[in-house]
Amino acid sequence: MLNQKRAYIYAGVAVLFWSTSASAFKICLSEDGLNVGVLPLLFFASVVSTATFFIYLSCSRKLALVRALSRKQIMHSALLGFLNPFLYYTVLLKAYSVLPAQQAQPLNFLWPVMLVLLSIPLLGQKVRAKDILAIIVSFLGVIIISTEGDVLGLRFTNPLGALLATGSSLVWALFWIYNTKDKLDEAVRLFVNFAFGSVYVFVAMVLLGAAAIPNWKGLIGAAYVGLFETGITFLLWLRTLRLSASTARVANLIFLVPVGSLVVIYFVLGERILPATVLGLLFILGGIAVQRVSLPRPG
Repeated sequence: MLNQKRAYIYAGVAVLFWSTSASAFKICLSEDGLNVGVLPLLFFASVVSTATFFIYLSCSRKLALVRALSRKQIMHSALLGFLNPFLYYTVLLKAYSVLPAQQAQPLNFLWPVMLVLLSIPLLGQKVRAKDILAIIVSFLGVIIISTEGDVLGLRFTNPLGALLATGSSLVWALFWIYNTKDKLDEAVRLFVNFAFGSVYVFVAMVLLGAAAIPNWKGLIGAAYVGLFETGITFLLWLRTLRLSASTARVANLIFLVPVGSLVVIYFVLGERILPATVLGLLFILGGIAVQRVSLPRPG
C-alpha cells in the first residue's frame, strides 16, 4: 500500500511537469519569447537529458550495463534514438513554432489512436469495431481543433501545423512499438537513445546551417525542457511504474496531461482557450477512452 501511494505521488509530479511542457515549448520557440530555433532547442535539451540519465546511471551503479551493450543492441538504440528524441521532437517542436500551444498539445495526444493504426500492419493486430469508433471520434476532435470549430466549412487555420502536430503522434506511436521490443534496462535505453539523438540533432544543425548557441535565457529554457519534459520526468515515470502494483492504476493518469496543459497555457501564455479546443480535446480523450488504452508514456 505504501509503494502504491508513492507511485501516485511520483505519477502526480510527472503529470505536473508534463503539463508545463507545452507552455515551455512555446516560450522557447516564439518570436516574442526566447526565440530559440527548433534544432538548437532540441539539441541543448537533449544534451541536458542525456546528462541527467548519465548521472542517474552513475548514482545507480548501472554504467557497467552501458559498457556491456552488444553491437546489435547499440544499433537498435541508434534506430530508436533517431525516432525519439530526434524525429519526434523535431516534428513536434516545429508544430509548436507555427501553432498556438492549445492546438499543438491536444493534436499531439493522438498517439494512442495512432498506436492502434500502426499495430495493424506492424504487429498483425485485428481491428475491432470499437477501435474504428475510437479512431473516428478522435479524428473528429482533430478536425474541431484544427478548424477552430468550423467543421462544416473545413477551413483549417494552419494545415501544416495541424499535420505536423498529428504527425508527431504517429512518430511517437512508431517509437513505442519498436521500444517494446527492446529488453534493455529502461534507464540505460533512455541514455543511449538520447545520446544518439543528440548526435543526430547536431549533424542536422550543421547540415542545415542552423547551428547557433542561444543566449543565457534560451539555454535556461532548453535546460528546463531537457529536465522536465524528458530527463527527470521520464525517470519519475519509470519509478512510478516500478512502484505501482498495476500499470493500469497509474498509466491512465497520463490523460490528465492535456487538461493540465490547457490550464497552464491559459495562465502562463495568456492564450484564450477556445471552446473548439476544449470540445476537440474531449473528442480525442473520448476516443481514447473507447479503446481503454493504458500505456506508459516513455515506453
